[in-house]
Amino acid sequence: MAQKYEQLLLKNQLCFPMYACGRKIVGSYTPYLKPLGLTYTQYIVMMVLWEKESVSVGQLGELLYLDAGTLTPLLKRLEKAGYVRRQRSKEDERITIISITDEGDALKEKCRDIPEKMSGCRLPLDEKEAAELYRLLYRFLENS
Repeated sequence: MAQKYEQLLLKNQLCFPMYACGRKIVGSYTPYLKPLGLTYTQYIVMMVLWEKESVSVGQLGELLYLDAGTLTPLLKRLEKAGYVRRQRSKEDERITIISITDEGDALKEKCRDIPEKMSGCRLPLDEKEAAELYRLLYRFLENS
């Protein structure tokens, strides 16, 4: 390949290994989440709700780096499953509030051991390397 196309080589793309690793990590959650009827994205939504109990769709999107177009159908499915409740804010009807239901809270017990099973996301990193990767990834997220 001519020198002027060097930038188009896959091996020269920092974004590609990040993308591929992300897919592998998310895929490794499937054996634990599928029996519960959850996707990884639904799982991280539930993690936010287990922590906060109630958030607006906008806040949820900011926390998870997801847009409303991605969240809306996902939240509808979680509502249909009985895990969340969607309602308009009393202060501003343009805002939709997502709240965890009793069934959604009970799901927490079924998911309790997933983080341990996924310890370190099965990355071949020691504790110091994992902490550095975490720091760098969040630095990227906060500046993008």
